[in-house]
Amino acid sequence: MLVVDDCRLEYPDFSARYSLRVDAGRLCAIVGPSGGGKTTLLHLIAGFERPVSGSLYFARQDLLPLRPALRPIAMVFQDHNLFPHLTAAENVALGLRPSLRLDDRDRRQVADALDAVDLTGLADRRPGEMSGGQGQRVALARALVTRKPLLLLDEPFGGLDPGLRRNMIRLVDDLRRRRSITVVLTIHTPEDIVEIADQAAFVAGGQVIAEGSPSEVLTAGRDPRIAAFLG
Repeated sequence: MLVVDDCRLEYPDFSARYSLRVDAGRLCAIVGPSGGGKTTLLHLIAGFERPVSGSLYFARQDLLPLRPALRPIAMVFQDHNLFPHLTAAENVALGLRPSLRLDDRDRRQVADALDAVDLTGLADRRPGEMSGGQGQRVALARALVTRKPLLLLDEPFGGLDPGLRRNMIRLVDDLRRRRSITVVLTIHTPEDIVEIADQAAFVAGGQVIAEGSPSEVLTAGRDPRIAAFLG
């Protein structure tokens, strides 16, 4: 289980206080208005932001003392962070060996990760030779190759057409089930996750103001900020 317990962050122009629980193996969608603190919550979990108080656990392990690289977490960022001069396979391999000095076992793991996201046969292509959706799959494969049990995705599919976006969400859900990993993703289009996510959390003003099943959370009458978001 992922437990974020009253974690407080302070900035000159913004403060946040988060509490959230996600059962192991679940897909939790974080929704809410732009600037409400969704990305900050993921950065807190990943270790890029440090709270001034509170606690943070995953699988009963205290994450706060751990640097980001030592946390059992893989993260896919909004811009995907692919290196344009490297092939798809090399970009994925960075998740295993930043030096890109791979042995046969490493190469098999890279090939397996590309296969898992339906990119078999595209290992030698560079990002500029691939579609936006294929580039996003490369970033996802790089996260998967680390074999971390908690996967964070920050608006990973925002630039895609609705059909492709839903296909990518279904792909993440399928990988989550097959690999028994926990997934937390931020998304601006809650209609894409209502039938897929196990859990949703609405974040606004630096707080989780509602959490539960997607249908429960995305109810306009629950809070005026949710109503405003849903239009």
